[in-house]
Amino acid sequence: MTAGTAGAANAQRIREFKMPDVGEGLTEAEILKWYVRPGDTVTDGQVVCEVETAKAAVELPIPYDGVVHTLNFDEGTTVDVGTVIISVDTDPGAGPVQEQPAEAAAPAAPAADAEEEAEPQGRQAVLVGYGAAPSSTKRRARKPQPEPVTAGLQAELNGRAAPAPPATPVAVPAPPVVPAASAPVGERPLAKPPVRKLAKDLGIDLATIAPTGPGGVITRDDVYAAAAPAEAPAAASAEAEAGVPAVAPVTAFDAARERRVPIKGVRKATAQAMVASAFTAPHVTEFITVDVTRTMKLVQELKQDPDLAGLRINPLLLVAKAFLVAIRRHPEVNAAWDEANQEIVYKDYINLGIAAATPRGLIVPNIKDAGVKTLPQLATELAELVATAREGKTTPAAMTGGTVTITNVGVFGVDTGTPILNPGESAILAFGAIKLQPWVHKGKIKPRQVTTLALSFDHRLIDGELGSKLLADVAAVLERPKRLITWA
Repeated sequence: MTAGTAGAANAQRIREFKMPDVGEGLTEAEILKWYVRPGDTVTDGQVVCEVETAKAAVELPIPYDGVVHTLNFDEGTTVDVGTVIISVDTDPGAGPVQEQPAEAAAPAAPAADAEEEAEPQGRQAVLVGYGAAPSSTKRRARKPQPEPVTAGLQAELNGRAAPAPPATPVAVPAPPVVPAASAPVGERPLAKPPVRKLAKDLGIDLATIAPTGPGGVITRDDVYAAAAPAEAPAAASAEAEAGVPAVAPVTAFDAARERRVPIKGVRKATAQAMVASAFTAPHVTEFITVDVTRTMKLVQELKQDPDLAGLRINPLLLVAKAFLVAIRRHPEVNAAWDEANQEIVYKDYINLGIAAATPRGLIVPNIKDAGVKTLPQLATELAELVATAREGKTTPAAMTGGTVTITNVGVFGVDTGTPILNPGESAILAFGAIKLQPWVHKGKIKPRQVTTLALSFDHRLIDGELGSKLLADVAAVLERPKRLITWA
C-alpha cells in the first residue's frame, strides 16, 4: 500500500476527539482521569475521561463507536480547548492501522516556511470563538535574543553624544563559560517569569545556567546555585577592604521546607474572579447582630413536620428564605451593572448562589429561580447543590447566571466576615455562627441564640439606604420568622 493510500485509509478509520469547550469562555482543562486505555472498545456516548476546568470537574463522552487507538495526554496534563486528546479506530475489523512510512513523508520545509504554513492548518480545527491551538504544550516558541544595545548607540538614541572612551585601557573580563547543558546560542533560555526576575535581581545571565528542570527549564534553585559562587568572592573582597569579618552568603531561606503548587483549576478561576470583582465593583459591607432564638425553635419544629420528612432542615435554609423574602420586598437590589453598554440590568428572577467549600476550592453554584420555590423545594435543591459540589460534579451551567449569593461562614465557627461579590452579582450575605449569648429580651438579660450577618453590595447599584433596608429585613424575618408568612 502506498503512503498516500495508507494515509487516506487512516483518515477514514481514525477519528480524533478534541478537548471541547465545556463551559462559557473556557480555554483549557486538566485531564483528571482516563476511564479507557488503548485497545478498549468504546461506544457513542460512553464517558472516556474526567477533566477539570476553571469551574468544575466534567465527564467527557466520546461521540464515536470503535476501539481506542491512542491517548495523547497523561492524567494531570492541562490541555488547550481544540487539542486532540484521544483517537478512536472506527473500523477495527479492517485489520491493523497502516502506518505511513517515514521516507514517504514530505521533506521538511525551512523553519520560517513551516511557521507560516502551521498557522492556517491550526485554524482549521479551532472551535468557534477560540484561537488556534497549534500545540498541546504551554511552552512558547524560542526566539533569538536581540542584539545588545551599546552605550554609544543608546546615547545616540537618547539624543546625547556618546561618552568618550576611557583614556587608559581597561581590562575586559573573559566571557563566562557556557555549560554544555545550557540553551544553545541564539535561543532564549526556558524559565518562568518569577525565575527570570530572580535572575535579573541577582545579576545572573540565564544563558550561563545549566537547567535542571523538566524539559530544560531553569529553576529557582539553578539561579541560586549560579549566584552563590559568584557572590561569595565579591562579598569577601568588599568585607576584607572594610575590615568586616567574612560571613557565609545567604541564598535561600529553608527552600527545602517549601512546597510549590501550580495555580490552576478552580483555585486559579476563584483568584481571578475575586481580584476582578474587588477592583471593579465598589464594595460596601454592613453588619447586623440579631436574636435568632425563634428561628432556631422553628427549625426544630420543621424537623418534626411529617410533610418535610426526609428533607434537610437547617438554619441556612431559613436564612436563604429570609434573604429571598427581603429581596422580593426590595426588587431593585436584584440587578447587574453592564459596563460595556452603560446600563443597569434589573432581573425579575433570583438565582441564589451558595458558596460551597470543596476539595478543589471554593465554588458558587446557584439555585435557579429560587425566589419562586416553596420551602420544601428550596430544601431539596439546597441539599442536592451541596452534595453535588462536595462530590466535584457541579456543572459549569450550575455556576453561571447567579444574581445574589449566601456564604455560610458560621459552619467554621466564625462570627462573620466581609465577603467579596461574586462577579456579575449585586449582593452577597455572610451568615455567621449562632452562639448562646446574654441578650436583653423583654426588658431582662437572658441567654439567647444570636448571630451576626454581613451584607456586601455593589455601591454602584445599591446605595446605603437600600442596602440597610435589605439587611434589616433579613434580620427582622430571622428574629420573628412568622414574617415569612405575612411578608411572602
